[in-house]
Amino acid sequence: MQLPNEFVTKYKKLMGAEADEFLSALAQSSYSGFRENPLKNGQPVATIEKATGKVPYVPTGYYGQVNGKSLDHVTGWVYSQEPSAMFVGEVVNPQAGERVLDLCAAPGGKTTHLIAKMNNKGLLVANEIFPKRAKILAENLERWGAKNAVVTSESPADLEKQFPQYFDRILVDAPCSGEGMFRKEPAGIEYWSPEYPAECANRQQKILASAMKMLKPGGTLVYSTCTFAPEEDEQNISWLLNNYPDLKLIPIEKASGMDDGRPEWADGNEELKKTVRLFPHHLKGEGHFIAKLVNGEPESTEKKRKNKKKNKRKKQSIVKPDKEQIKLFNQFATSVFPDYQPHQLILFGDQLYDLPLEEDKIEGLNVLRPGLHLGTFKKNRFEPALAWALASLPQEANQVIELSQEQWHQYVHGDVINIDADLPNGWYLLVCEEHTTGFGKLVGKTIKNFYPKGLRF
Repeated sequence: MQLPNEFVTKYKKLMGAEADEFLSALAQSSYSGFRENPLKNGQPVATIEKATGKVPYVPTGYYGQVNGKSLDHVTGWVYSQEPSAMFVGEVVNPQAGERVLDLCAAPGGKTTHLIAKMNNKGLLVANEIFPKRAKILAENLERWGAKNAVVTSESPADLEKQFPQYFDRILVDAPCSGEGMFRKEPAGIEYWSPEYPAECANRQQKILASAMKMLKPGGTLVYSTCTFAPEEDEQNISWLLNNYPDLKLIPIEKASGMDDGRPEWADGNEELKKTVRLFPHHLKGEGHFIAKLVNGEPESTEKKRKNKKKNKRKKQSIVKPDKEQIKLFNQFATSVFPDYQPHQLILFGDQLYDLPLEEDKIEGLNVLRPGLHLGTFKKNRFEPALAWALASLPQEANQVIELSQEQWHQYVHGDVINIDADLPNGWYLLVCEEHTTGFGKLVGKTIKNFYPKGLRF
């Protein structure tokens, strides 16, 4: 890997005596990792057995690589994530029942971490401004088994109008110059220039300004980047503290190998030592910066009124299922998931979702996933969605068929599966070694395969 001369010069000056060790670390191999999913039915033993070690600062984190076609990965029992990036979710530490916003969420590594810590209770809004990346985010959340998550694709400036002072916690994992990922993703070096960090910092400040408008009084803001650049790290936190006097930095408990932020790289404010830097020459992971702040006093009533007056967006009607559709849905739910209690059922076209927040909050927004995808209405029938299966546990279903590993391979290949057992016709949750894998419809002794064609392999 050939680092730009200007980058080397910059960090030799900043790092001083550490510079040679720091630059040498960037020439080494990067670390891979994965997290296990506590929302599932047990530990992904098959994957953990191949791990090369435990990530010490993340209870669910391991070093090692994941087979993307394994049962554990395909059913969302594990998520591949770079080890340093895992610490961000630990710092956010959302609680069950809270309203949480992941403002720059794709591809979803930190988002899946957050919803797992929330135990699928409360509300998580995961936003990604670029639609293609937002689609990947939605797919990863579905595989993970997220229930109370809404995926939007909006600019922060538009999102702020819909959610004034709404969230208990907000994560801004800001788009950045990516210096901390150079050894993992060397292609990022091509986009770097001496001016690039300042350009990113300007964009990050606009995102942070929007986040502040959505943060509740007393709420928590976590800001993270995967860059070493002081312009995007300590200097942005200084900008926040200077522009929002009610914000206070919260000390982050640092694991072995983690560094304090560097006040001398900003305005000298000693409070910046409460932030954390993850350097690759001190830790088994890539470069990261994290700051945690708490919001102060509530805004005045007058200011709140102004916020509400600004909230003028073109409204889209929320469509509810009709009586016949409700009947078809209930027939399925009664036979397979009799204890399932939806928040509220809404339609996006012929797709049925369980919406976990107020209807007016998604009106006018570009929403890719308004909660848990339950299924599709077709002529005189309801077909359940894979997302509902992956968000469920085997013990929650009345009608279950156990698949062998060989049958699971047939299932993900899109093949019809034959069974020997005498069971009533109808829909069944398909389970392989306690992993919920999807739905099948039994007719005689044949399971009709409803695994999505785009996912088959």
